[in-house]
Amino acid sequence: MMIYKILRADEWADLRAQGETAGAPVDVADGFVHFSTAPQVHETLRRHFAGEAGLHLLACDADAMGDALRWEPSRGGALFPHLYRPLRLSDVRFDRPVTMAAEGTHDTGPLA
Repeated sequence: MMIYKILRADEWADLRAQGETAGAPVDVADGFVHFSTAPQVHETLRRHFAGEAGLHLLACDADAMGDALRWEPSRGGALFPHLYRPLRLSDVRFDRPVTMAAEGTHDTGPLA
């Protein structure tokens, strides 16, 4: 199963340069890297990245993350994937830019 991480351009650049990251400031503060499933991505973008350009969507294989990935209740009791180790560049199966429409909504393209 693919899960998704949204990073700002500078965060994505740091991951590529360093090979791993503790995540965005919210991830560091919470002690784990926040991910979303495909059905959760658009709500995550709306709630946490409204109006932000320059975002990147990273797709990672949940099964390959092993025991470091935990499914925990969050928004309204829905289970979200949380990674309790640094996100590694080798975890990323593919990435793509998140485009923004004129009205300020994000488009990730199809999620598989």
